Amino acid sequence: MIILGIDPGYAIVGYGVIDNSRNNAVIDYGVITTPKEDSIAVRLKTIEDGLIYLIEKYKPEVLAIEELFYFKNQKTVIPVAEARGVILLTCQKYIGKIYEYTPLQIKQALTGVGRADKAQVQFMVKTILGLKSIPKPDDAADALAVALCHSQTSPRLNINQV
Repeated sequence: MIILGIDPGYAIVGYGVIDNSRNNAVIDYGVITTPKEDSIAVRLKTIEDGLIYLIEKYKPEVLAIEELFYFKNQKTVIPVAEARGVILLTCQKYIGKIYEYTPLQIKQALTGVGRADKAQVQFMVKTILGLKSIPKPDDAADALAVALCHSQTSPRLNINQV
C-alpha cells in the first residue's frame, strides 16, 4: 500500500511517500512551499496544485496526516488550519482514505515514547527507512514519520479516519 504522509503547514507542507508492501520503501519526500508574498488564496491554490501533482504521480491509497495541536503563535494557527482544510479536501477528493494522528501517537509509534523529542523521531525515521541521513528539511522528515506511523499502527489500532 502506498501511503502519503503529510506534515501540514502554510508556508511549508512536508510530504513523504512510502510503500509499506515493500518494507516501507521510500518512494519520495520533500516539501511544497508557498511564497510569502503571495495572497492566502494563491498560497492555498499552490498547496492544492502540489498535492494533486503528488497524488497523480504516486497514486497513494491512503493519506496519513498530523492533527493540529496547540500553537504558541496565534498569528499562524488560522492560516495553518486553512491550509490543512485544503489538504483534507483535496485528498478526500483524490484519495478518499484519510487517517489523522496526533503528535503523541506518531512519537509513540516510532520511538515507543509518546514524549520523545524531535531528534529522536528523526533518528528513528532514518533508521527504520534505512536512509543514510535524516531527511531534510524537518517538515519532510516529519511527513515520513506520519506515513510510518500509519504503516506501523493501522493494522493494530483503532485509528481516526476522517
